[in-house]
Amino acid sequence: MKDLNTPKKLGYHFPAEWEAHRATWLSYPHDDSYSWPGTLPRIFPYYNEFIRVLSENEKVCINVRNEDLKKKVMEDLKSIGTDLSQIEMYIHPTNDAWCRDHGPAFVINPKEKSHKAVVNWKYNAWGGKYPFELDDQIPELIAKALHLPVFYPGIIMEGGAVEFNGKGTLLTSTSCLLHENRNPQLSQNQLEEYLMEYYGVDQILWLNEGIDGDDTNGHIDDICRFFREDAALIMVEPHSSDTNYQPLLNNMKELKKMRLLNGKQIEIAEVPMPKPVFYEGQRLPASYANFYIASHSVIVPVYRCKEDDQAMAVLEECFPEKKIVGIDSTEIIWGLGSWHCLSQQEPA
Repeated sequence: MKDLNTPKKLGYHFPAEWEAHRATWLSYPHDDSYSWPGTLPRIFPYYNEFIRVLSENEKVCINVRNEDLKKKVMEDLKSIGTDLSQIEMYIHPTNDAWCRDHGPAFVINPKEKSHKAVVNWKYNAWGGKYPFELDDQIPELIAKALHLPVFYPGIIMEGGAVEFNGKGTLLTSTSCLLHENRNPQLSQNQLEEYLMEYYGVDQILWLNEGIDGDDTNGHIDDICRFFREDAALIMVEPHSSDTNYQPLLNNMKELKKMRLLNGKQIEIAEVPMPKPVFYEGQRLPASYANFYIASHSVIVPVYRCKEDDQAMAVLEECFPEKKIVGIDSTEIIWGLGSWHCLSQQEPA
């Protein structure tokens, strides 16, 4: 690794999602040629409600394609009672809407002159599956807008592929990060070195496979999420005939074997998968693990099935101090992601 001044060496780290936010970043959907072919207009009532709920307690920073879209979005948000003083718009053109993956990774160090910095990983749309030249520029544009220093690891990484407990541990999946379409030049040990140096962590834990229908090769944010530094929520499939049954069972077995830096076993909360969601015969990656932890709420994707109530009940136990808000994700999931995939937190 060439860079001597990595975030870790300078004392920066990537905080847990439940730590204080200044804002949530989004990239407003505008093109139906990739993520929502034939259905894009149907997502906006749900997407705009997501923004409205976020804006109740924190700034929402939105990358938009142009001034026309900026004006329309502001009008639409005003019509549903959004607090527009909480909305910041930036003319940052994107290919697509998945800000978790193409947005900046914000790292913090209260002792540095600049308390916050941006890690600008390279982005290739999950192995070159879609155009990405505009998306790949977003971290640089945001860092410039916020006057933040930037670190350049020079390798491919996506925010949905990594999960943090805020106390030195990063959780990820082998099916995604070790896939040949990301960084084939790196061994697992070399990749771990990048993760530790640029996210400021001390431990990498690996689960195996993601869920059926996920075109990211198995992002961790669809299968397992920390909700405290020593506790994680994991998706389980109760029906043995379902294609997700065995991969999720294997992940559960691995998670039970893992130990944190202090030697502790991870406390586990299980959430059953929703009823399978299909569109035009395609299985979609519907999962309750794709929730987003906002400043005062946890926003959960729900799918119009009885399993929704079970998931919400488990999340209420996991986050007793936060309001649990379910927003219908049945139209959103046709884009192959949900609320976590669409958002990226900027720490306070």
